[in-house]
Amino acid sequence: MKIGELSRRTGVSTRLLRYYEEQGLIAPARTANTYRTYDEEDVARVEQVVGLVRAGVPTRLARVLLDLEDVRAEDLAPSCTRQVAELLAEELTGLEERIACLTKSRRTLLDYLQRTEHAAAVLEHDRLAAPA
Repeated sequence: MKIGELSRRTGVSTRLLRYYEEQGLIAPARTANTYRTYDEEDVARVEQVVGLVRAGVPTRLARVLLDLEDVRAEDLAPSCTRQVAELLAEELTGLEERIACLTKSRRTLLDYLQRTEHAAAVLEHDRLAAPA
């Protein structure tokens, strides 16, 4: 598929898809006339990137995370320099802080909504949205 189709399938603008490519987050194949071409794996990859970015992960860390997912677990230790490990530790701290903040906000919203006349609907939504 071409970039327009990927954009329609993922809801990500073509401009943002090109930015993701510049950042090394996606790597489309190229045709002989240099058009970008994408497949189902690219759709999944863009959806992963979008999820990470929406969760507050900076694109530089998103690239590292996606690269780590592409490497088998036993190959990780030798390929991780101290500098990369320190970067990842810093980012992990930031993620934990954002998760704590979001968890507190979620709890506040849920507590408030549970006191409204719509508490049953809120509780049902919360039960359905809770991770398994």
